Amino acid sequence: MGHTTRVAVVVVVIVALVFVLIGRLAWVQLVWGPDLHQQALRQRSSEYVEPARRGEITDREGRQLAYTMQARSLTVSPIVLRRELGEQEIQAMAQEGVPKDEREKLKDERVEKRLKDMAEGIPKKIKGATNSKDDQVKSEDLLTKLHEDSSYEVLVRNVDPDVAAEIAAEYHGVAADHQDIRQYPNGAVAENIIGKVSVDGQGQFGFEAWADNDLSGINGRKVEDVSVDGQVIPGTLRDQVPAVDGSNVTLTLDLDLQTYVQQQLEQAKKNSGAKDASAVVLDAKTAEVLAMANSNTIDPNGDLEKQLGDGKIFDNTSTSHPFEPGSVAKVITAASTIEEGLTTPDEVHDVPGSIEMSGVNVRDAWDHGTVKYTTTGIFGKSSNVGTLQLAQRLGEKKFAEYLEKFGIGQSTGIELPNESQGLYPAPEQWGGGTFANLPIGQGMSWTALQMASVYQTIANGGERVEPRIIHSITSADGKEQPLDEPKRTQVVSGKTARTVTDMLRAVLQHDPTGVQSGTAGNAGLAGYQLSGKTGTAQKVDPNTGAYSQSQYWITFAGIAPADDPRYVVAIMLDEPHRGVHGEGGQSAAPLFTDIASWLLDRDNVPPSPPMEGQLVLQATE
Repeated sequence: MGHTTRVAVVVVVIVALVFVLIGRLAWVQLVWGPDLHQQALRQRSSEYVEPARRGEITDREGRQLAYTMQARSLTVSPIVLRRELGEQEIQAMAQEGVPKDEREKLKDERVEKRLKDMAEGIPKKIKGATNSKDDQVKSEDLLTKLHEDSSYEVLVRNVDPDVAAEIAAEYHGVAADHQDIRQYPNGAVAENIIGKVSVDGQGQFGFEAWADNDLSGINGRKVEDVSVDGQVIPGTLRDQVPAVDGSNVTLTLDLDLQTYVQQQLEQAKKNSGAKDASAVVLDAKTAEVLAMANSNTIDPNGDLEKQLGDGKIFDNTSTSHPFEPGSVAKVITAASTIEEGLTTPDEVHDVPGSIEMSGVNVRDAWDHGTVKYTTTGIFGKSSNVGTLQLAQRLGEKKFAEYLEKFGIGQSTGIELPNESQGLYPAPEQWGGGTFANLPIGQGMSWTALQMASVYQTIANGGERVEPRIIHSITSADGKEQPLDEPKRTQVVSGKTARTVTDMLRAVLQHDPTGVQSGTAGNAGLAGYQLSGKTGTAQKVDPNTGAYSQSQYWITFAGIAPADDPRYVVAIMLDEPHRGVHGEGGQSAAPLFTDIASWLLDRDNVPPSPPMEGQLVLQATE
């Protein structure tokens, strides 16, 4: 082959290689290029989330019920950490002049020393700098996590941000991740209402769960490029979306009142030997919830597992656990028969000791022959027989209409989760004995909130206002959000409501002879007129399916003061053995008086005008 031929061959080969390279380059740029570009971006860009601050929950006076503190969690990738520490030690030994064949042998030993230094040093730095009651971080626990075969471990939670930053700067591979800590400064007080958030900051129980969307806000984000060693590359910030903090919510609760009611309820449960207890206080005009308490409320700041084992609960039984109201429900019979013009407070009735209705024999709680009770006396003495005599005048159809008007068997619409509607049989399902039970408060179930709502209707001139627990919602930019107006229903006339309120003063009337005394005659309050109704409802014996003769719900609902209603209080005790102060009997009325007295005194409510004479419960002529 001549020189010219060889040169030509070389040129052809070179040209062919050039075309191959050009084709390859074109393939990479045009076909692989977009995917490679995206991979490169993913490898060097990092998206950062800017957490939104959860909104505060306060009482009606602005006192904090729940708020968020910022803290940090110390986190690490054990697999990456050990690999990077190994690389660092290899480089360090090279600089120290350690022979190459010995570096690998010494690497693991030196890495282990670094891990032990971290495990021992971190607890010393964070001592007293966590926002947890238990800030005892153990070195052995940290060392175990540093040896885990995982890409993510939380070493310590709830660390002060400054201390966390110092630790992250000192120890390679440790990150100080943003963490919000929800604080409940009042412990168990109102916890049944407020609830709590989960570990990841989402509403888990109570109002925290119901209002999670309003409280949680919207997280922000940003994208930045990072170098191989993890450093942010200046000037690469993009796609920045600011966080929108959650709204702040003011509840209608009165923290001082809630604290008092909760304390008194726990004491009443203990004194009476009851299994459980609950109480609700409403503003008589607006139906705002001023207090809502139940016994055995958990403290979210304590050892939850231990408390749950001891019978403490997250439940808000005032809205979720219905019970038979007993004679407290007789107010519906009283209001409806007066509204329909079927009786008057002073009408005298011949009330026998028992009554037969559709094959069911109903007796009063005490033995008596025929007694001349006034309408006022029927309810003041809590006569089942007299109540059913009045109910017969009204009839089943009208009675069912008033149950619906008073909201029985319906949700109140309160801004809390898991509200029970209670229960009463639909009129078309009423059997022979149904109408012998419902007017005296048996055969249907109410929650404590529903019971309070019924008496709020009477206290508010016959107008039922749906109870509410939200006073206001204010967004992060300071704008108050509009709230839906509560539904209002005129159940009975203002005149009827005034008449019933005055009649129910008889329940708390005391007469030394006992003739004109009501069922809570010893629970009056000097200087004030009070109205209310006692209740005793038999529980169903699970063994027999019949009403028990020894297990009862004891109830009371009342209005204070009766002459100018300001507050409504509803109370339920589950199977008490004594009174709320440990006295004989099983009445809940003294607890109502205690709460009413505290409120009237705290709010400087003027005394009631003195009553002229006594209400007549039993005609003596």
